Amino acid sequence: MTKMKLVYEVTGNYYKDISKKDMMRTFVAVEISNDDVIHSIKKIQDKVNINAKAIDSESLHFTLQFLGEVSDDDSEKIIDALNTIEFSSFKINLKGIGAFPKSKFPRVIWIGTDEGGGNMLIQLAKKVEKVLEPLGFSPDKPFKPHVTIFRIKKKVDDITKELDKQKMIDFGIQEITSFKLKKSELTSTGPIYSDLEEIQARK
Repeated sequence: MTKMKLVYEVTGNYYKDISKKDMMRTFVAVEISNDDVIHSIKKIQDKVNINAKAIDSESLHFTLQFLGEVSDDDSEKIIDALNTIEFSSFKINLKGIGAFPKSKFPRVIWIGTDEGGGNMLIQLAKKVEKVLEPLGFSPDKPFKPHVTIFRIKKKVDDITKELDKQKMIDFGIQEITSFKLKKSELTSTGPIYSDLEEIQARK
């Protein structure tokens, strides 16, 4: 019997069994690709005065569903299931800023969406959930449309006032034309994301 070797992955707040060399950490995501939106987010990351790790521009995304550790065989089944999803392209307005679990004790700082675009993302996430449920995957919590822009590892003071200064900011429009199955590899400087499959809008 192989002995488990656990390492704590701070970015995901969970323990990873590194003895499973044929396993990979996966999630389904919608990426932020609009240069103007990315530039607006970067400006806020530079402006907000907080001791936190800013998320790299190329890693900004909505997580539709986190799947955890899966095998190569399982990833092929996941890809087949995701490719059955049909959806039309749509636009979202990224706006507002907040914190999880709350601004007095923040662990994550995020930006949100307009109601219409957010509802479209929720519907897409439900389609992902529906096709993956027969494979044994289910979300551990309801999907809430947000893009993480900071992760906070150390305890910081109440940032309510700092966030209130930015809560009405509009980051721009992102057109959603696809979503991806992505792999996350743990490194000493944080996770490295790579694409396993991209599913394009069909309408």
